[in-house]
Amino acid sequence: MKIKPLIILLVFCLISGIARAQSYNIVIKGGHVIDPKNNTDELFDIAVKDGKVVLIAKDIDKKEGKQVVDATGFYVIPGLIDIHTHVFQGNNLDQQYMNGPGSITPDGFTFRVGVTTVVDAGCSGWRTFPLFKKQTIDRSQTRVLAFLNIVGEGMRGGPFEQNLKDMDSKVTGEFAKANSADIVGIKLAHYDGPDWTPTDRAEEAGKLAGIPLMVDFGGSNPPLPIEELFLKHLRSGDIFTHCFAHLPNARECIVDEQAGKIKPFVWEAQRRGIIFDVGYGGISFSFSQGIPAIKSKFYPQTISTDLHIGSMNAAMKDMLTTMSKFLAMGMDLQSVIKASTWSPAQVINRKELGNLSVGAEADIAVLKVREGKFGLFDYTGYKLETNKKLECEMTIRAGKIVYDLNGIANPVILTGK
Repeated sequence: MKIKPLIILLVFCLISGIARAQSYNIVIKGGHVIDPKNNTDELFDIAVKDGKVVLIAKDIDKKEGKQVVDATGFYVIPGLIDIHTHVFQGNNLDQQYMNGPGSITPDGFTFRVGVTTVVDAGCSGWRTFPLFKKQTIDRSQTRVLAFLNIVGEGMRGGPFEQNLKDMDSKVTGEFAKANSADIVGIKLAHYDGPDWTPTDRAEEAGKLAGIPLMVDFGGSNPPLPIEELFLKHLRSGDIFTHCFAHLPNARECIVDEQAGKIKPFVWEAQRRGIIFDVGYGGISFSFSQGIPAIKSKFYPQTISTDLHIGSMNAAMKDMLTTMSKFLAMGMDLQSVIKASTWSPAQVINRKELGNLSVGAEADIAVLKVREGKFGLFDYTGYKLETNKKLECEMTIRAGKIVYDLNGIANPVILTGK
């Protein structure tokens, strides 16, 4: 009669132990956590449950995780946010980035480099956004947001993007405001004329919707002056992308080529709140601009790729290669990570992203700094040699492991479809 209670107690203890061992979906052990929002830069463990970060502590019992990630020797950071991409991929061969072959499908090129959120930079306008949402935003595991093009058709290419009649500030602004769950800004790009009308109409749309304008500025020959752009047309919080481009016949540079220094009005623009975004692209970054800028401590607020079918196979490659170039030029690791996580989250007014606060959605990248001999080059052929390069070991999106390079999770369970 006395044996029964003992058996019941043992069974209860066993069940309690199993429940306790499964307190968290994922426990990340031993990683060096860098979280710029919370000024975290040291060894911590992180626990994830139900898609959220639920605990950050010095020592979390690994028995409490259904999956345990050994992050020893790695950096654990918020999932990367790439605010300049082109992901409205389609099969219309007579179109460019709007439902055309120039764009890429996001999931195949994000998780493997630690990116959990991308912003499509103006592929769709108000006329074409519903299709973009249906076939890309709603179907992707990657979080996809959008800058809405001031051109109603979006980046269809050719004369469509030069059509002033399809640049309607009111319709664009109201459409963006009505779709604020997905649209985080307005985009102006690819206009070739010596005319401020597209800039001002895009700015007006941004004001109407209460969101920033991203400007891909250039195309006029001679180029329109960027001092006038910064100080007379843009608001604080607006984004100047391709900021380290060197295209003399189409776009004025921010670095004085003769003096090798940042132009004084550029410093003033940054102080006034203009956001300088990398937007690397195919030919929109040059070391001749980047090296003197970083040397003088002029850092971009946001590092982004301008990812598309051309740039990914040229000098740019991907987000981590782009970040590695800024490390090689002299930007410190913490600043590079901030410009790829928390800063872009603030720029697009999505402050719930880009951080590892308790309660935040568990978008996490586990990176290592790989040592070796690497050549980082730009489109001009200039090569910078470095002995360090960032590499992604694991990506967690919304609390699920979506990429594990070397099987550092135990057990190894992926959520691939």
